[in-house]
Amino acid sequence: MELLRVPLVVIFVVGCFLVRWVSGFEAWNVSEFSSMDGDVPAKDSLMVRLTLIPSAAAKGAVCLDGTVPGYHIHRGSGSGANNWLIQLEGGGWCNTIRNCVYRKTTRRGSSNYMEKILPFTGILSDKPDENPDFYSWNRVKLRYCDGASFTGDGQDEAAKLYFRGQRIWQAGMEELMSLGMHNAKQALLSGCSAGGIASIVHCDEFRELFPSTTKVKCLSDAGLFLDAIDVAGGRTLRNLFGGVVNLQGAGQSLPKTCTSHMDPTSCFFPQNLISNIQTPTFLLNTAYDVWQLQASLAPPSADPHGNWHACKLNKSTCSASQIQFLQGFRNQMLNAIKGFSTSSQNGLFINSCFAHCQSERQDTWYATNSPTLENKGIAKSVGDWYFERSEVKAIDCPYPCDKTCHDLVFEH
Repeated sequence: MELLRVPLVVIFVVGCFLVRWVSGFEAWNVSEFSSMDGDVPAKDSLMVRLTLIPSAAAKGAVCLDGTVPGYHIHRGSGSGANNWLIQLEGGGWCNTIRNCVYRKTTRRGSSNYMEKILPFTGILSDKPDENPDFYSWNRVKLRYCDGASFTGDGQDEAAKLYFRGQRIWQAGMEELMSLGMHNAKQALLSGCSAGGIASIVHCDEFRELFPSTTKVKCLSDAGLFLDAIDVAGGRTLRNLFGGVVNLQGAGQSLPKTCTSHMDPTSCFFPQNLISNIQTPTFLLNTAYDVWQLQASLAPPSADPHGNWHACKLNKSTCSASQIQFLQGFRNQMLNAIKGFSTSSQNGLFINSCFAHCQSERQDTWYATNSPTLENKGIAKSVGDWYFERSEVKAIDCPYPCDKTCHDLVFEH
């Protein structure tokens, strides 16, 4: 089992995020430090420049601070010239005026602070030996700057905040359609973490952009956030999501198949959406999602004495009772996907790892030692499902049976 060792400086950075998160659910997210956990992009990684969408301003499709949104695109070639892969960026949420005001001074709330160039690795790579099924496609990363998983529509004039996630989604799609996506023969909407929620929320909308002859599917990576009870018996994540939905007016953006009979906050949880998605969808998730362990199941607010502190940093320090609690979380995840998994058009890769996003990282997406289930890696599993080479419904045995994990391990 490969352990990704994170140095002391990263622990300090993450600790600072956690402190901020405790004081107001600041949008800390494990995907925020995916670049720090040992998977440094190779020197020959494809670097892709940021493109802004000036026309979005007239539609009110702006980031939290009012700047226009942006994306990175690498055009397809050869057999992939008319195929499109869209990745919705992740990066937590903001659920109060206070932390949305903070967020608008970061890359997650303003295009002024976004990286002007990003590496395309994993599912975005342009190399056949790194991304065998999608390397030649048009590949796009749509940047995330609304703080509500590309949902919501409103504003707070006093704080000069714009909650325009739904409009950013629409403006992004209009921009890409104008660049040739309307001619797509095949299309895949993907996203990780907060972007994984977005890929589920917008999946059927994405399908409707294309004629029936276009093969359209969706991939959610680390997006299966559960409405789980934390270690203190509370519902930390429900409180966070409730703040996001109510502050940003996200309810109107969520699928009516859910909001017609459940409250909007419940409909921000993918477990209440996945069984009603009409478009073929693939769920890629770890059964012991690190973000959910750190910030939903055992956040400092629910663990004031720090009984879970060591366990959160390194699973090998977890007590038998803590492992039992985490096995219960895994069971809840498996129950949540039962209805979804009965459809032959859907796919699953649920591995028993302590990790988060696995499609963006080269070492977990496609490498010689990538995680496997049933002797098949993640990239091959997603490809087999997308191209219907075989059915993929891979669910791992419980921890600690999987020896192929790339677990996130934080060291003092």
